[in-house]
Amino acid sequence: MLRINMASLYTEQGKNVRRTWMLMTMFLVLIIAIGYAVAWYLQNPSILYIAVAFSLFMNVAAYWFSDKIALASTGAKEADPNEYRELHRILENLAITAGLPKPRVYVINDPAPNAFAAGRNKEHAVVAVTTGLLSRLERAELEGVLAHELSHIGNKDILVMTVAVVLAGFIAIISDIFLRMSFFGGNRENRNPLLAIAAIVAIIIAPIAAQLIQLAVSRRREFLADATGALLTRYPDGLASALQKISSYEAPMRRANHATAHLFISNPFGAHEAGKFIAKIFSTHPPVEERVTALVGMRV
Repeated sequence: MLRINMASLYTEQGKNVRRTWMLMTMFLVLIIAIGYAVAWYLQNPSILYIAVAFSLFMNVAAYWFSDKIALASTGAKEADPNEYRELHRILENLAITAGLPKPRVYVINDPAPNAFAAGRNKEHAVVAVTTGLLSRLERAELEGVLAHELSHIGNKDILVMTVAVVLAGFIAIISDIFLRMSFFGGNRENRNPLLAIAAIVAIIIAPIAAQLIQLAVSRRREFLADATGALLTRYPDGLASALQKISSYEAPMRRANHATAHLFISNPFGAHEAGKFIAKIFSTHPPVEERVTALVGMRV
C-alpha cells in the first residue's frame, strides 16, 4: 500500500529540485568528457571549448524551452477552449483544488490514449492529452489522469523530466557527430593506440550513459504523482481504471520515441511492446499492475 502525507510530499518536492540540478550537472560532465576525448584524439583543443560552450547553451535551452521542445516533438496543438470546453473545465477545477495556476492545455491527434505534463515550473506548465484519451475515458477516469499530471507539476518534477528529454537527445547527437569526426584528421602517429581506442569507446558509451541517467529519473515519481492525484480527486479508482485502459491499448503512439517516453503517464509504445522483457528492464515507468494495486489500496 502506498502511504503519503504532506510532510513527505514537501520532502519529495525539495528532492526533485535538487535532482534537476544534479541531472544538468551530470549531462554537462558527460559532454565535457566527450569533448575532451575527441579533442585529444584529433589533437585539437578547440573542440573541447566548443563542447563546453554547447553544453552550457543546451542546459540553458533545456531549462527555458523544454516545454516547447516536448510539445513540438509530440505534435501537440493548443486545445481550443470551445471545442474542448469540458477538458478545460475539468483541468481548471482540479487546478483550483490543487492551488495551482491552470496549465496551458494541448491535444495530440493520436488514437492511443495517453497524456503528459511539461514545463520548468507551475507558472509555465503545459498538459497535453491525446484524442484517444478523450474518446476512451469516462469523466472520473479523465479527472484521475489530469490530477496525476497536475501532481507532476505540483511535485516540481516536470522540469526533471523535460530537461532529460532535451539533454539525452543532445548527447546522442553530439556523440554521433564526434564519432564521425574522430575518423578524420589529427596526427595519428603520435597517439597511443590503446588510448585512441579508449577515446572511441568513451564516445560510443556516452549516449548509453545519458540514457541510464534519463532512466535514473526515479520511477517513484510516478507512484508519488498517482498518490497525490488520487488525493486531489478523492477517488483512486478513477485513476486506477484509467491506467488499466491506457496500458491495455495495443498500438504505439504515432510519434512515440524513447526521448519523450518518460514524460507520459504510461508507456507510449503500446501494450505489445511494453510487455517485452527488454522493454520492461529499460522502461521509465513502473509496472501498471503495481500502480493499480497501490491505488486500490489507498485510503483517502
